[in-house]
Amino acid sequence: MPDSYHPPAATTLDCVYQDEHLLVVNKPAGLLAVPGRGVSKQDSLITRIQAQFPDALVVHRLDMATSGLMMFARGAEMQSRFSKLFRDRQIGKRYIAEVDGVLAQICGEIDLPIGSDWPNRPKQKVNLVEGKPSLTQYRLLSVSAERGTSRVSLEPVTGRTHQLRVHLAAIGHPILGDPLYGDVSKSPRLLLHASNLGFKHPISGVRLDLQSVPDF
Repeated sequence: MPDSYHPPAATTLDCVYQDEHLLVVNKPAGLLAVPGRGVSKQDSLITRIQAQFPDALVVHRLDMATSGLMMFARGAEMQSRFSKLFRDRQIGKRYIAEVDGVLAQICGEIDLPIGSDWPNRPKQKVNLVEGKPSLTQYRLLSVSAERGTSRVSLEPVTGRTHQLRVHLAAIGHPILGDPLYGDVSKSPRLLLHASNLGFKHPISGVRLDLQSVPDF
């Protein structure tokens, strides 16, 4: 992460869903999900949420540059339950991204193992020998011939660090505005948004399908 951290100004939380067990909040791009190292990186989504909901706890994360839906458990017991749902892949996640170039296929899978790029941390890379199995499903939503870009829906079956960013770059279609795996010539910010969370509420049993429309 660069030394300079300039999070967006604190505003009213954009809460998509809340009850006594969980919160789902829209994270703005440029805000850390959890505090980073050093005094200058203490502002984060969880710290902002805990100022209003002291019992809120993290169950998954989004990259600082990524916007969209993040879930927070209320209390340690619910944190354990929701963490297990994520581990067991019982929570469906979908992202919207704008990528460089025009995809050749309407839909498909990217099945490439990912591992740390140690000399260039925090970057990750495709590593066919030592990487962990990583699978992303994608679907083409629209094409901008003028810009030479595609809007895609992405579903990460696995949850590796930077998985979507690495996978799209690996097939020659980096996400726009990605300073690590692409370039920022077509966008000043990463155009990646966590748009959907779908799961069965572990207490009520009710199916929840939560949505958030990207602002790009």
